[in-house]
Formats: sequence, structure tokens, C-alpha cells
Amino acid sequence: MPSTTEPDAQGAHFVGGTPFFASQHDQRILYALYVPKDHTAEAAPLPLVVIQHGTGRSAELYRDRWKDFAIKHRCVILTPLFPAGLVEPRELHSFKFLEYEGIRFDEELLYIVDEAGEQFNTETATFYLHGFSGGGQFAHRFFYAHPDRLAGVSIGAPGRITQVDDSLPWWLGTGGFKERFGIEVDLDAMRKVPVQMVVGGDDVETWEINNVGGPNWMDGVEKTGRTRIERLECLRANFDEHGIEVRFDVVPGVAHKGSAVIPVVQEFMAELLNQR
Repeated sequence: MPSTTEPDAQGAHFVGGTPFFASQHDQRILYALYVPKDHTAEAAPLPLVVIQHGTGRSAELYRDRWKDFAIKHRCVILTPLFPAGLVEPRELHSFKFLEYEGIRFDEELLYIVDEAGEQFNTETATFYLHGFSGGGQFAHRFFYAHPDRLAGVSIGAPGRITQVDDSLPWWLGTGGFKERFGIEVDLDAMRKVPVQMVVGGDDVETWEINNVGGPNWMDGVEKTGRTRIERLECLRANFDEHGIEVRFDVVPGVAHKGSAVIPVVQEFMAELLNQR
């Protein structure tokens, strides 16, 4: 008989850095986690930190870069993966705008979060969300739709922003938001959520975000700024106009690289976790 002290061959893959699992709601959508190895089903549930990938889909990289944070601050890291080409070959940007061809990416994230809560003993009533670049686009639009589910949101260097402004059409603004998503933008709820905006001080290349005529372009984007720094400053001003407080971090010497702003994002998240 095998020793009772031997590792559990099945259970060993459900702690630490996990494999990518298929969402049971839509198996085209995946997620992985980092779960502290001493966390058990009998323990109190741990807080959940969701790190949303950008266009490059670097979900595994982010999971691994947040490992030490999870161990130190006693939380679970969840990294969703919305595959490219999900509906159409070579399609890259759909998840950033919450909905595409009938797929509601905001709702799919909530299904994943709830599933993770059931399977990995983590808190799901509210969670913490960070995204960089395309992930930053998703994060702030998710914030508009579901502020009640967020304990904090970190918006990293979005190339295209959506302002809280019903006079502008979606996705430049929130015009038609309720008709499109069936949800009212709840400013009172948004004002209760701690918000970070973060961008590198050298994030000034514009080739990817000033692509007039591209599949992720709308006329009017150019009015929000030339660089990602300027566009994030525009979003901060918009939030300020609506009474939404923002911690604004410009990281010196950093260009457009999500992994390079992780320490500043972790500082923000650690402060929130320590205040629990």
C-alpha cells in the first residue's frame, strides 16, 4: 500500500500554480490560479485578486508573477484567459469591450469567479481586479458594469478609454450603456470602490493606439490624448468630475510593459488587503 504521507497525485494540481481550467459555463474560456499551498477547504476563504491579461494573453506569466504576493498576503490569484480568435480568426480585441457577438465577457468573468469560489475556497462576493493595456480597458469597463462586485480596481495603461459620459456613444462614452448591457452605471457604487490608475512614465509609443481605421478604432479616440499617459490622465479627469477618487501612479523609466508596473499595483492591493 502507498504511504499515507505521499502527495495526493490529483489534489497537488489544485494548489500552487494550477493548470488552466475550462469554465463550466463556456468551455471556450479558461482560467488558472495561484492558491497558497497550505490553503484548505476547511480554512476560512481567502480574498480573491483577479489579474486580467491584455492583447498578448499573458495569463500564465501574470499568475506566476503574483505567486509571492499570494503567499505573503494570504490571497488567491485568478488569471482568466479569453482566447484570441474566439468567434472570428485573428480577432484580438473583443473582450476589452465587454461584449462581442453575443459573448458577455464581464458576465463570463463573474461565472469564473463564482466557480473559483466553489472549487478553491476563495471569497467571491467582492474581489480585486487589475488589468494592464487591453486588460486595463476591460478593467475600467467592467468597473462601470459591476462596481458592487469590486473591492478595488487597478486600471493599467489602457490604449482606449471609455469616459463616464452619456453624450458619447459606447465605447467612447457610456451612451446607450443600459440599452446595450441591461445595467445602469451606478456612480454612487463606483465612488465606494478604491481605484488606482497606473502607467509607465516612458509609455509614449503611439503606433498601436492611433491606428485609424483599425478594428478597435472609433473616431473621437484622438480627442482623449495622443499617448497612453495622456489618455489615462483624461480618464482620471473624467472620474474626478464625477466624484470618483483615484490613486494615480506614473512609474518612472517604464514603457508599455505590464510586468514592470506589478510592484506598484501590488503596493495598492496590499494596502487594501491590509485594511480588511
